[in-house]
Amino acid sequence: MTFHRLLTLVRLAAPVIVLVLSGCGDDGVGIDDRTAGGIDLDVLFAPATSAEIAAISSEWAGRTPDAVDVSVELDTTVSILALEARVRVVSHRVEGTVRHFGAVITPTSITGPAPVILYTHGGASGVGLDQVLFTVPGLGDRADEFVWVVPSFRSESLTFGARSWTSEGTGSPWDRDVDDAIALLDATFEVEPQADSARVGVLGFSRGAGVGLLMGIRDDRIDRIVEFFGPTDFFGPYVQEVVEEALDGTPRDLPGMVDLDRDVLQPLVNGQIDLATARLELIRRSSVLFADRLPAVQIHHGTADAVVSVSQAESLISALEAEGRTDPDFQAFLYEDGTHNPLALIGALERTREFLTALLN
Repeated sequence: MTFHRLLTLVRLAAPVIVLVLSGCGDDGVGIDDRTAGGIDLDVLFAPATSAEIAAISSEWAGRTPDAVDVSVELDTTVSILALEARVRVVSHRVEGTVRHFGAVITPTSITGPAPVILYTHGGASGVGLDQVLFTVPGLGDRADEFVWVVPSFRSESLTFGARSWTSEGTGSPWDRDVDDAIALLDATFEVEPQADSARVGVLGFSRGAGVGLLMGIRDDRIDRIVEFFGPTDFFGPYVQEVVEEALDGTPRDLPGMVDLDRDVLQPLVNGQIDLATARLELIRRSSVLFADRLPAVQIHHGTADAVVSVSQAESLISALEAEGRTDPDFQAFLYEDGTHNPLALIGALERTREFLTALLN
């Protein structure tokens, strides 16, 4: 080897050597290493690779969340405020074995094909149809021109008056939640001939907003999504902070956290799953990594949200802007001092009405 060649190799290696040494203490351990519960957070939260993203896309393509054994459990008509509607509680099986419950609300004024809006709820305590029926008229005088579809998520209850139906299966926020909603959409088109499969929107809140975004990525029937303060990026600083606390044994009281801690984080700490598997669980819940597949999206988030950090909205906004998305198919509204409540986001409901009304055209 010539001296010139040797000198070149030394020069190329020098920055690497400096970088390695600068990150080490006297014992050779990186001073910037972050660990929690014995897990290296820098490895867990390293940027997702194209191979990992492709692996999740391939897995989704192999899933078949079709609705089978569809049954109408309840069929009645209600009048609430300005809304008169036929309400059906529908059950079906998803993945062949899990019995799932949801509702189809068809305003009696509809006389022909009508667009569909899935209402995906927040929280982890199930969904009450009474609340949904009071919410729908608040979305304007054209709210009765849509067929409304309301999924529960597995292990949760759907309640209506004094009655309750509990979906089977183990809770799986932002993953099998999506399968449940997709299957209910299939069931809707089976039981409601006036539901137009060519015009479908999602109105999601918090956990349900995250579900709606992932649903739009996985199901080409979704045309537009309105998401209120949902999780979008499970590699972002907010989720990193929440995960670190859970790995250290003090999980926050947040929707979906119990299931994520039980099924991903504690098995990771206990050696039941490896880091590669845990990373895939985070990737499949991160809509920002699949932003190029999202339909039209409208984002609402308050800067003072103490439940889901506004940084989650900012991450999705950045991802969509990087895709060159612009108004009217991409709209984002951040509300100064707004909290985790749609009524605290002044003007949000009016913007939601306008965005979803485009489905009527």
